[in-house]
Amino acid sequence: MDLLSDVLATARTGRPASGMFVRHAPWGRAYPRIAGAGFHVVLQGSCWLTRPDADPIALGAGDAVFMPRGVAHDLLDQLDSRITETAGPGDIRFVDGPGAPATLLCGSYQLAADRTHPLLAELPEVVHIPARLGTHPSLRAAVDLLADELTDTHPGADAAIPPLLDLLLLYLLRARLAETRESSGWAAAVADADISRSLRAIHDDPAHGWTVESLGARAGLSRAAFARRFTGLVGEPPLTYLTRWRMLTAARLLRDTDQPLATVARHSGYGSEYAFGKAFKREFGTAPGRYRTTGAEVLVAGAR
Repeated sequence: MDLLSDVLATARTGRPASGMFVRHAPWGRAYPRIAGAGFHVVLQGSCWLTRPDADPIALGAGDAVFMPRGVAHDLLDQLDSRITETAGPGDIRFVDGPGAPATLLCGSYQLAADRTHPLLAELPEVVHIPARLGTHPSLRAAVDLLADELTDTHPGADAAIPPLLDLLLLYLLRARLAETRESSGWAAAVADADISRSLRAIHDDPAHGWTVESLGARAGLSRAAFARRFTGLVGEPPLTYLTRWRMLTAARLLRDTDQPLATVARHSGYGSEYAFGKAFKREFGTAPGRYRTTGAEVLVAGAR
């Protein structure tokens, strides 16, 4: 898989959730902080997204926002409108006004609670992807398909919606990467042809006995030049990232497969269960066997 697909494979757990709501002005909806990731797409009308100690964001038709860490926020038709309901179980004081309508597609994702990949960790609390003519056609297509499935009752809708939500998450992140122009961070590292080759080598074969020299050779750089550029872009040294990816790979295998611990250890670059167990406990605070049997906690974002 490519790098972004790899990251999503390690981060995503469980089934996503989604729903649509229509409100007529004046209205205000509070979204408490959730342990997970959420999104909104404005299908019709407009609204404002507000949160404490941050500038309000004006959202128009076609705009999307992604909250990778489930930050608390409010959606309002106007900045001076009152909160009339709270999202999630137990909606309160739902009042539909007489004014202009707004239709939003909202959803959430479950993410592994263990550790966060740099791609997700470096994202801002709210990622705003404004609608612009001719941009991100795949994202727009996924939104249209989801809206159609949620609006009308189609045979097989329960099977269609989860993969469409997975596609939406991919396209949201892809749009973010495409619009990012930072000089450092994951987006910059992926855009750097030399460093991207070394990242691809790590992701393709995390069990390999990589060294700074061998990864530098993959990048076509000297050891010192590679270490400086990798650390400057990714935000951590090459072997630190290698260990991080090995542990994320191991956690995914423990969560999603019944492979023996010896096999998980081997796929994660460790020659013995003992060495793997020590490394895993150092990173996650629990032994791999217990991690598997008790079930890794997941961050569940509830959406309605």
